[in-house]
Amino acid sequence: MLKQVAWWSIVLLVCLTGRAVGDEPVPAVEEASASTEAAPAETAPAKDAPKEPGTNLVRLTEDYPVWIDPQRKLVVVDGVVCLREGQLEMFACPRGTKEHESIVAVNARAQYVHAALLAVGAKPGQPVQFAPEYSPATGTVIDIFLLWVDQDGKRHRARAQDWVKYLKTGKPMTYNWVFAGSGFWTDEQTGERLYYGDGGDFICVSNFATATLDLPVASPQDNADLLFAAFTENIPPLGTKVRLVLIPRPEKKEQ
Repeated sequence: MLKQVAWWSIVLLVCLTGRAVGDEPVPAVEEASASTEAAPAETAPAKDAPKEPGTNLVRLTEDYPVWIDPQRKLVVVDGVVCLREGQLEMFACPRGTKEHESIVAVNARAQYVHAALLAVGAKPGQPVQFAPEYSPATGTVIDIFLLWVDQDGKRHRARAQDWVKYLKTGKPMTYNWVFAGSGFWTDEQTGERLYYGDGGDFICVSNFATATLDLPVASPQDNADLLFAAFTENIPPLGTKVRLVLIPRPEKKEQ
């Protein structure tokens, strides 16, 4: 079994020491600029992703390709395209979980990305609630950009929303993801404390009370009512390595 590392310990290590764990050359990540305030649910994230930064990435753990940039407040995690057609419940899941309903499988546990988001200042809110009445997920808005290289060596970038088709309009999804935060549960047989999002519910497009990132709007889980599908024309071939850049939006300050 892979070594368990508490996510709050990782945050403490990075924030207090700034030390990289398992240093290695990291491909350049294009900086994506975020809006200065959280946008309404139906407003797409900032489109600009200009320029290349310096090498400021700090790797969180030897076990998984997850980095933070403490200066520019962003998180990087690597994955691969695992689905290009069909309806979706997730945008991204940890590898070996829900690839049959996710576009990207990331090479990391969701709890490590949760830790990374905390380290760069994102604030988890509350997962969706269905009873006694529906209450949408809350938390810091997270802009997600995708970076990949095609077979000809050409670099590409896109918003994660561009890979998700809203079935009611046939256009890219315009909703933003929020840092709902998922949660933990304890296996009664083993006593092991487990993170819900590690089971697959990482970056969701259908509402799950176990989601790390969710949409702050009603989005059913039932197959007949699914709202989103893979936007095949915008997604590179299966097996393409892709880098996710997650950028928390600064909270709007009260006057």
